Amino acid sequence: MNSSRSLKLPAGRKGLPHDLAILGVCLFAALAAGCSKKEVAKPSAATVSIVAAENFYGGMARQIAGNSANVTSILSNPNQDPHEFTTDAATARAVANADIVIYNGIGYDDWMDKLLGAQGKPGRIVIRVADLIGATNGANPHIWYDPRTMPALAARLAEILKQPENLAAFQRQMAAVTAKIAEIKFAYSGTVVTATEPVFGYMTSALGFKMENYQFQLAVMNDTEISFQQAADFEKSLHDKSMKILFYNSQVTDPVTQRARESAKKIGVAVIGVTETQPPGAKNYADWMLAELSQVKTALEQNH
Repeated sequence: MNSSRSLKLPAGRKGLPHDLAILGVCLFAALAAGCSKKEVAKPSAATVSIVAAENFYGGMARQIAGNSANVTSILSNPNQDPHEFTTDAATARAVANADIVIYNGIGYDDWMDKLLGAQGKPGRIVIRVADLIGATNGANPHIWYDPRTMPALAARLAEILKQPENLAAFQRQMAAVTAKIAEIKFAYSGTVVTATEPVFGYMTSALGFKMENYQFQLAVMNDTEISFQQAADFEKSLHDKSMKILFYNSQVTDPVTQRARESAKKIGVAVIGVTETQPPGAKNYADWMLAELSQVKTALEQNH
């Protein structure tokens, strides 16, 4: 019911006693006034529609927007290989109807570029997250593991949505992540590590680690042929006594990754799985990062 609409009170029906007619009018007026009062106290407002290509960006949008937005994350299944995702009509409609679209860029979610090429809602805001930190094509696309990325996205969303309080809450959460990174870096900077894919690469740089076998990782990520030399160098690095951790993408299982994990375990190198999408058990981005950093710290404490 629209509270601004005039209400017509019913007159007494012919044949009814006059006092019953008056009672009916009073009851109707009271109910109408009560409904009108309730609607005035809680007016309806248009809700912003946000579509994020990946669930960690969607989670950030939800955290900053609060109840002021409906947020849809396209890639949210932790068991799905993001590199094999294909769009459908429902995804295209969601992107076309969104007020705000968030995606990674720099080759990670090229399918979003195609969807954004179609006509969308007038005034739609598109946030290409890579642009927020100056990441360009050819860089490691897993930029959400760069400690600069999420604070930059949070600040941009808070600016658009006018949510400074929610931004401050996020910044308090990120302070714990920053502190954990500093703690590990202080104790273990220079630690030699390797990986089957460059998913955790930005974080290992932030921790001050020395990453080996980057070309091998690129070949696995891009599903291109691994050269004999790359494979030999990777295997040799695992036997190096200075090697402490093997990181692997726990969302992608293939024979190369499986052999690498088995070899590392036999030699005594710690094996840590990291994910490309935010896992269901993580309350938010900071919680996700703290869980993975805790695994790193525990592994190093046991192997040093």
